[in-house]
Order: sequence, then C-alpha cells, then structure tokens
Amino acid sequence: MMELPATRAGNVARAVSATAILLFLAMPIVIILVTSFGADGIGTFPPKEYSTRWYEQMAAPGGNWATSIALSSLVAALTTVFSLILGVTAATALARGRLPLHAAVYGLVLAPLLIPQVVIALGLFLFFEPAGMLGSPLAIALGHTVLAAPIAILIMISTLRGIDERLEDAAASMGASRMTIARRITFPLATPGLIAAAVFSFITSFDEFFIAQFMSTPDTRTLPVLVFNALQFDVDPTVTAVSAVLIALAVVALALVALVRKLGGHRHEQQGVLPVEPLT
Repeated sequence: MMELPATRAGNVARAVSATAILLFLAMPIVIILVTSFGADGIGTFPPKEYSTRWYEQMAAPGGNWATSIALSSLVAALTTVFSLILGVTAATALARGRLPLHAAVYGLVLAPLLIPQVVIALGLFLFFEPAGMLGSPLAIALGHTVLAAPIAILIMISTLRGIDERLEDAAASMGASRMTIARRITFPLATPGLIAAAVFSFITSFDEFFIAQFMSTPDTRTLPVLVFNALQFDVDPTVTAVSAVLIALAVVALALVALVRKLGGHRHEQQGVLPVEPLT
C-alpha cells in the first residue's frame, strides 16, 4: 500500500491534538499536586499561599493518616506475596501445562477482573464476618489477593510465553533437574515479569477501596477508606497531600518496572542467556 506524504498542516494538527489530549489527561494530576501545597483549609485552586502543612499533618506520628498508611502498606505487602505465589503457580500451569478445559480455567482465573468489585466485597464480607476476621490485615490482604492475583497471573503468563522453551529443553537434555532449570534459567529470565507483577499487585492493593470498606472496622481503616471518610464527612485538605503521594508512588512504580525491563534486556544481550558454568 502506497504511503501518502505528510503535509505541514497535518503534522501541526496532529501535534496540537496530541498536546491537547495530554494536557486534558494531566490536568487533574496537576491540580492535585498544586493544591496539595496550598496553605488554606478548604483546598482552593490555585492556592493564594503555599505551605507544606498538609504533608506534615499526613506524616505526623501516631495520627490517623500515618496509621492508615502503615496499615495499607502492610496489607499491600501481604497481598503482593500471596499474588506472586498464586501468579507463578497458575501462570506456569496455564502457559506450560496441558490442562483439561484450559479455556474454562483461564476464564475462571480472570473472572474477578470482570465481576463488579462491590459484589466481590460483599461476598468476602459474608465469608469473613462469621469468623470474626473483619478488620484483620490478613483478611483484607486475602480479599485484595482476589483482585491482584489475576493481574499477576496475566503478567506472568505473558512473561513465560516470551521465554524460549528450547533453553529449558537444552538444560534438561544436559541433565539439569526441574528445580535447577527453574532456578538457573526460568526465574532469571522471568525476573522483569516477577517485579512487574509485584509492583502492580502492590498498587492494586494499596489503592483498593470496596473490599477494604467492607472489611474495615473503626480501628482499622486503610488509606482509601480514610480518604473516603475525610471527603464524606468533612473537607480535609490533607487528602490532596495523600493523593499527591499516591501519584508519586504510581510514577515511581512504573519507572521501576521500565528500568528493570531495560536493564534485564541489556544484561541478556551482553552476557548471553545461558550461564556458562555447569547447571548443578
């Protein structure tokens, strides 16, 4: 198919359109970041005076915000561990195994991404409430795993399918055991995918609201629940500082994933894929 030459007017129109779309998408983030440094108590934009008082209030030791941040971090860390265990196990079975009813199993694994979160939250509430586990960080983490694990599984399936199985076959033909192959070939090659799955699992749990709302108690409120309560019953400008920190966390996480993938690709190109020492 013949490619039509680009005109100056077309290039200008594309540049203007792309810039307008990017500005529209970035506008809420910019407003939050600027407002978080306002000194007034109602969160106006643009602020008349600038201050870091809301960041100081958010980080105050023993305060509600610091307690919720610590709880959300603990829950997210537990969710990450659970999601990686399920992600690696299920992805290996789906990507490398020959399961009966493969399509049905795949659909069941992805079902939590399609079902409304409020429905999942209600089911988890009805499951954990009789056991007296409401408010438990472990129970909240298990609930978040229902949402985070499918994401980790998708990432790990894509990662495992991108690894040449002939490398594992070659190691097996040289006498390497399954554990050795996994430790020396599969997992090193899948490291970028593992880190990406861990990052997205952590973010999914840290930002999740519905399950945390159903599973929380007055004494155990995750950060999204506390933000919702602060906006529902009062106008607390500290929410803007918390939102700015969450934005920064997401940016750092995505940058980390991109950096790990880039460094992993360079390492395999420079050093080769297979280790030179014996696989023992």
